Amino acid sequence: MTGKTVPALLGAAAMLCACVDRGPGPGGYYDAYYDGYYGPFYDGYWGNDGMFWYADRGHHWHRDEGRHFNHVGGVGFHHIHGHGAHRDH
Repeated sequence: MTGKTVPALLGAAAMLCACVDRGPGPGGYYDAYYDGYYGPFYDGYWGNDGMFWYADRGHHWHRDEGRHFNHVGGVGFHHIHGHGAHRDH
């Protein structure tokens, strides 16, 4: 990948996703941080278990065991913004 490809892919992932749920904000939107480990994701929320759950392109739900989604930024994490709805599994 070129130096321009990675930022473009991360930007596309952030734009395509429904992101981290840490409670309703103005208009039901959420802010969070993601390190891009799983590639693009399409929906997500913080579960009652305290873990982030995300949906892949096939709308299959996965638990973020690797802690690649976070409430605070850090080295390698990128701000993401979107809306998510809590679901029970």
